Amino acid sequence: QVQLVESGGGLVQPGGSLRLSCAASGSIFRIYNMDWYRQAPGKERELVARVGSGGSTNYADSVKGRFPISKDNAKNTVYLQLNSLKPEDTAVYYCKMMLAAFGTSGNLDFWGKGTLVIVSS
Repeated sequence: QVQLVESGGGLVQPGGSLRLSCAASGSIFRIYNMDWYRQAPGKERELVARVGSGGSTNYADSVKGRFPISKDNAKNTVYLQLNSLKPEDTAVYYCKMMLAAFGTSGNLDFWGKGTLVIVSS
């Protein structure tokens, strides 16, 4: 009914940049929060960045100033610009959206399947 598809991951050298995208499709009535999470090998999934419906943003301390989050409401798409990448940024990056969908009650969380980012020389 609702699908989130991430793209933009890959292999990059330390100090490099990538831009992740996550597009939502389906019977979407309204999107509230758009989040990026990541999960490194052997670690728990962690919130990296969030953009609210009004445009407010929040970041994990580890990525502040390096990973700006942005969105395009018309395209139901959220972006994460990964700058000054470090090996410790290596992880699978997932997007999550809290949204209201037609035919359902309440707000629900939907997840993408993830995109792998590897930072290595």
